[in-house]
Amino acid sequence: MKTVLKTMLAFAAGLALAQDTPSGDEIVAKANRTAHYQGRDGKAKVSMVIQDSQGRQRTREFTILRLDLEAEGDASGTFAGDQKMYVYFERPADVHKTAYLVHKHVGKDDDRWLYLPGLNLVKRIAASDKRTSFVGSDFFYEDVSGRNPADDNHELVETTDTYYVLKNTPKDPKSVEFAFYKVWIHKSSFIPVKAEYYDAAGQKIREGQALEVQQIQSFPTVTKTSMKDLRSGSATTISYTKVEYNVGLSEDLFTERYLRNPPRAQLR
Repeated sequence: MKTVLKTMLAFAAGLALAQDTPSGDEIVAKANRTAHYQGRDGKAKVSMVIQDSQGRQRTREFTILRLDLEAEGDASGTFAGDQKMYVYFERPADVHKTAYLVHKHVGKDDDRWLYLPGLNLVKRIAASDKRTSFVGSDFFYEDVSGRNPADDNHELVETTDTYYVLKNTPKDPKSVEFAFYKVWIHKSSFIPVKAEYYDAAGQKIREGQALEVQQIQSFPTVTKTSMKDLRSGSATTISYTKVEYNVGLSEDLFTERYLRNPPRAQLR
């Protein structure tokens, strides 16, 4: 009888623990919302520093506008539907007036456009190019707008006092340059604080890290982040200032017409 009771108690304790620990998919969904869906819309000034293996630096300064299109309808006030993003480059001179537009879709490939002012050309970015360098930095186009969680299988491999550690394996290995990546997600804020990308041989090839986090309008917000390419030795750091949420952006700002004619009032 005592043995049966002990077994039942152990089973109950294990069941309670399982119920308290979210699944890998649940953790990734919450982290995706925290990283990319704070507020109903948002804007920020961004400074990017790109450093090569010799220590030489290049800079980029730009503004990001973001609008969420569909509310999921839960009590948290977060969104997880389609999204639009507009990036306008101010400095240096060689990228001045360059603009990048994303229409992010939940159930299909995103639409992306890049305006090149020197050629007066709007270039459509193919879905296959989302894992290429974003304006010469160590961040990829997909890093900027966010990778679709549905593109990977998510496995919770470790739980520490502070972090959930997940291994994410692409469902279509041929579409990416990595075999898998691991992400450390803060347990209370659900901010992804570190990501490590590995090749098929198990060698780490890229590493991203959140360097600074601030509370802005009640939203935990990464205000400084980095990405390192461990093969080339280059690294890029991005700093966000003048971050604002729920600013009332209209959807018509996120159209091709504003690639050539930027919305000056919203970019101040």
